[in-house]
Amino acid sequence: MGLQKCILNLNRANRELQPHGTPEFPIAGYAADYTHKEEDVIPWHWHAEMEILYVGSGGLKLQIPGKTFHLKQGEGFVINSNILHFAAAEPACSLHSLVFHPLLAAGSEDSVFGTRYIAPLIQCCSFDGCPFDRIPGNEISPKEEFIAAFQALSAETPGYEFVVREKLSHLIFHLYRAYEKEIDSGDSELDSDSLRMQKMLDYIENHFHENLDLSQIARAADIGERECLRCFKRVIQNSPMQYLLKYRVTQGAAMLLRSPASSVSEIAGQCGFNSSSNFSQMFGRFFQCTPREYRKRNKKAEDDG
Repeated sequence: MGLQKCILNLNRANRELQPHGTPEFPIAGYAADYTHKEEDVIPWHWHAEMEILYVGSGGLKLQIPGKTFHLKQGEGFVINSNILHFAAAEPACSLHSLVFHPLLAAGSEDSVFGTRYIAPLIQCCSFDGCPFDRIPGNEISPKEEFIAAFQALSAETPGYEFVVREKLSHLIFHLYRAYEKEIDSGDSELDSDSLRMQKMLDYIENHFHENLDLSQIARAADIGERECLRCFKRVIQNSPMQYLLKYRVTQGAAMLLRSPASSVSEIAGQCGFNSSSNFSQMFGRFFQCTPREYRKRNKKAEDDG
């Protein structure tokens, strides 16, 4: 299997659609270099799989609802299933990750591993994400467990599947021990903020080309405008309208490359901007170049490649 190319494929609710591994061996490993440029930012998204991130060099800003972490070289982080997350290099980083379905360790939902350990862990609302240094270990640290699993998956030596499953099983058990008290307390209700955010992001990304206002976004989650503002601030540390603006611009950047025959004015209208000059001004704020320069620069990179 080896490592895969990291390409985010999100549906309109920001759920990732790209398969990670195979049904027989549901895990994928990724290695990529990122910069602080807007096109390298990993946008808010979520997936049913758990994810383990490890910074090989540089620094990474990682956000999950209501929390921000600044990871440095040699540090790692575990993100729970179905948790929204966002990442950006500070200012550059080499990132390794493993994305895997909990059934890889459980075997089946009805197994003792699934019912006693894994299901209670992923349903624990206290566990949204956890840095390596907060995970208790024994003789082998979480960092060493991750590196061993990642290297085994990369090398694909005979029996590597056993090594990967063993190392991740150890890591999950240590996570279970870290959250055992919260799990025993029965604290497993779904996070209402995360559910609201998924509904509002879904609405924005279905209607971003329209003339949206705050009241429409709030109604998508059946809440008032003030609570909508507070929810965005708590979860992603941004306002609804700023998120909408950035989403429109990034969609415009994708359209510039995907539809080379379309004019900048046409793309501006398709992204919800009332004029090409307004689109170009906002585009320059995020990408530090004009839409035409962006299209030309990426075409040249494609031709050179």
